[in-house]
Amino acid sequence: MSRRLDGLTGWRADWAGLRVAVLGLGATGFAAADTLAELGCEVLVVAGGPDPDRERILEVLGVRFRLEEDRAAVPEELLDPPPELAIVSPGYRPDHPILLELERRGVPIWGDIELAWRVRDKIEAAEWILVTGTNGKTTTTRLTGHLLRAAGLRAAEVGNIGVPVLDAVRRPEGFDALVVELSSYQLHRLPLTGPGALHPVAAVCLNVADDHLDWHGSRSAYEAAKGRVYANARVAAVYNRADPATIRMVEAADVEEGCRAIGFDLGVPGPSELGVIDGVVVDRAFLEDRHHRALELTTLPELAAAGLDSPHLVADVLAAAALARAAGVPAEAVHDALPTFRVDPHRTEPVATADGVAWVDDSKATNPHAADAALRSRPSVVWIVGGLLKGVDIGGLVEAHAGRLRAAVVIGADRAPVLAALARHAPGVAVLEVMPGEDVDVMPEAVRLAAGVARPGDTVLLSPAAASMDQFADYADRGRRFADAVREHVADRLGGAGDDDAPPAAPHGP
Repeated sequence: MSRRLDGLTGWRADWAGLRVAVLGLGATGFAAADTLAELGCEVLVVAGGPDPDRERILEVLGVRFRLEEDRAAVPEELLDPPPELAIVSPGYRPDHPILLELERRGVPIWGDIELAWRVRDKIEAAEWILVTGTNGKTTTTRLTGHLLRAAGLRAAEVGNIGVPVLDAVRRPEGFDALVVELSSYQLHRLPLTGPGALHPVAAVCLNVADDHLDWHGSRSAYEAAKGRVYANARVAAVYNRADPATIRMVEAADVEEGCRAIGFDLGVPGPSELGVIDGVVVDRAFLEDRHHRALELTTLPELAAAGLDSPHLVADVLAAAALARAAGVPAEAVHDALPTFRVDPHRTEPVATADGVAWVDDSKATNPHAADAALRSRPSVVWIVGGLLKGVDIGGLVEAHAGRLRAAVVIGADRAPVLAALARHAPGVAVLEVMPGEDVDVMPEAVRLAAGVARPGDTVLLSPAAASMDQFADYADRGRRFADAVREHVADRLGGAGDDDAPPAAPHGP
């Protein structure tokens, strides 16, 4: 069987009749099942929860579906006979009983990214540019695609950004380039060598901070997964000079002959680097005379006019520019495209200002590293924090910003470690808690508590430093509900209703 799988390196290879199990029925699992059915495979989808709409489509496609009724057991349909190949969705942890049993039986396990790479030639084989990192992935991915399109390339942002790569490679119009955002889960499954190994034109790991440690088991395993992004890069392995982990990754990467290490940070760049000189963003990497000259890409005032002037966004601009330049985008196109780019919603997005208090939605901060950037830029904060911590210790973040906290409003399932960190590192900060319950609407209650302690000049900042799926559909849902609650609160204030007569909430601390 391994010989047959080794030969499956194109859309027109002999996929017919291959028995494949697909684990998961989210966006990636469904795209994998749809693709495999189109290739003529015999497909069984196993999922932990029902999805009636997708299940009906699978039935039309001739794909069988089996619901995991017992997470600790392996469905019989999956083992009698066992599949010749399994495609696993990113949500399945490596220690899931099904994966362990399939591995014990010697069943090859791919992720959707490997499958997409193997069949990328259905229309035409686009160049791939890979983006990963603990934070900034989506902004950098979107910005890179924006720069590519500004240079006249047909480009799409895909992968962990929400659009399955398998959907993109089957689009009838085809693409010149795909900018693929990769999570550590997806990278964990990528082979480094062999017929399924990716060979991107360029790749970047933006940064590494503790995240998803419950899934990977350790910081070293998480970092190792991120480092796989550089394998077989052909033109540029882009790294963050300010992050030692990304430097280690590039030094250890096995890239193709001629691939260059391209550094970026906010300081003065050396040769083969991008950076900032006297307020000018410059490229000293993609020009012949890089030892003596630099190309101007933009200026900090121009980035400020586009809302891209905070340090983490300038870093994202530098990374995206390096990737685009590696793909052949001229410096002039980078300069002309940046003013028309807009950052994602829910990333330090202003919602309202009322009574001298600013309300900011940073729901996309799903880990402490992301929340750090938002907290660092504001002198006095009422912090709405909490959710699913994913095994990460939040104590360092609290300690770093205790001096700027007016108060903290704690939400989410993992409240105990957040409360403990606040008590240990910020004992003088008032702490308010939104208690869970069927009749508790989390965000209106969090906004009410925050409004009760905020003072003119403060920022009420939703920057949870945690994942959202305990109480919300996703971080976007969390951000929308916060914004809706803020707007309702502001409307009530302007209408005179307000909370002036409501009794203040009792804080945990002084």
